[in-house]
Amino acid sequence: MFDAAIASAQPAVCIPPHLPESPRGRLIVVGAGKASAAMARVVEDHWQGPLSGLVVTRYGYAVPCRHIEIVEAAHPVPDAAGMRAAQRILELVGNLQQDDLVLCLISGGGSALMPLPAAGLTLDMKQQVSRALLASGATISEMNCVRRHLSAIKGGRLGAACFPAQVLTLLISDVPGDRPVDIASGPTVADPTTCADALGIVHRYGIKPPREVLELLQSGRGESVKPGDPRLRHAKVRTIATPQMALEAAAAVARAAGMPAHILGDAIEGEARDVGKVFAGMALQVAARNQPVSAPCVLLSGGETTVTVRGSGRGGRNVEFLLSLAIALEGNGRIHALAGDTDGVDGQEEIAGAYMSPDSLARARALGLSPKDMLDDNDAHRFFTALGDSVVTGPTLTNVNDFRAILIEAEPAA
Repeated sequence: MFDAAIASAQPAVCIPPHLPESPRGRLIVVGAGKASAAMARVVEDHWQGPLSGLVVTRYGYAVPCRHIEIVEAAHPVPDAAGMRAAQRILELVGNLQQDDLVLCLISGGGSALMPLPAAGLTLDMKQQVSRALLASGATISEMNCVRRHLSAIKGGRLGAACFPAQVLTLLISDVPGDRPVDIASGPTVADPTTCADALGIVHRYGIKPPREVLELLQSGRGESVKPGDPRLRHAKVRTIATPQMALEAAAAVARAAGMPAHILGDAIEGEARDVGKVFAGMALQVAARNQPVSAPCVLLSGGETTVTVRGSGRGGRNVEFLLSLAIALEGNGRIHALAGDTDGVDGQEEIAGAYMSPDSLARARALGLSPKDMLDDNDAHRFFTALGDSVVTGPTLTNVNDFRAILIEAEPAA
């Protein structure tokens, strides 16, 4: 099911139906995200005329292209390579004509991969804010609101820079709700949020940014491009792959194997450990009482939980969810689960997620591990690695957010 979810969102599947007609002028391809290089390769493979451009992707996610330059940069904490790539993308779309077309390829991870600071800020300042946001427990929508208002390219600024050229943005969504303004912080779409909203988020999570960041937000100088801005009147957006589509592909695999599948939601948010407890309660109700659905079945969900890092462990929202789930289930013999990020990276680890079996806790304790202590220390990656139950995919070249599957077996016959 996890493989099917990832396969459904591959650029080779979802890009070709959405390619535009050839413009009368030039075609410039730009983009950012963990899938952007793979997206660029598909565009090249299916495009008949001339094209050029540049996209930036995560280290290890490059796909060779003939005409579109591929740049690799850091994620989730940005680096200088991403900053330089963002500057070059802005330069590429400068001085275009109305007959030109900018094809913008955007997928999850683009916020960190295009870290061009607003005037008066430095990359180091953005890195400080990024680290604080990642550890704060803020939702992806909140993090991207702050990012948009500290940027020289996000929050509609790239789209405005393309004017008067036509702009078509193809999005692979990795955010709950599939809101274009939140996918890579919306470089080509209008942003209804404000500097005041971003400042409120900074204060809400107790983040202490550099003085220059506070001044930018307090003064309103970081304001993004707003709805109705005439510079975006030639900009169109199409969402070509979503978490819901991936969950439906996974459900089809389960049903083909004779296992009923139920999608609980594609936009689940909240603290990963809390979501794990809630999902354990639902799974136990199904197993014990056949409510609200009957076993055997699979419960599927997507979205993006958060981790407020308080311990010294390696974090990872999918494995933290899974360890919390395991503790709440306490070795129920009929319940298995898998949780993973469809981009192949859970948190800052080169591990997609993990698998939980009914005997996970017992095997861990036999190794001298304390599941509850490891959860308290945000150390779930080490827990599942020690069991040999990490799920490692390598770069998947797509990103449609988190995938969670809980399999509940039938009650044994009496």
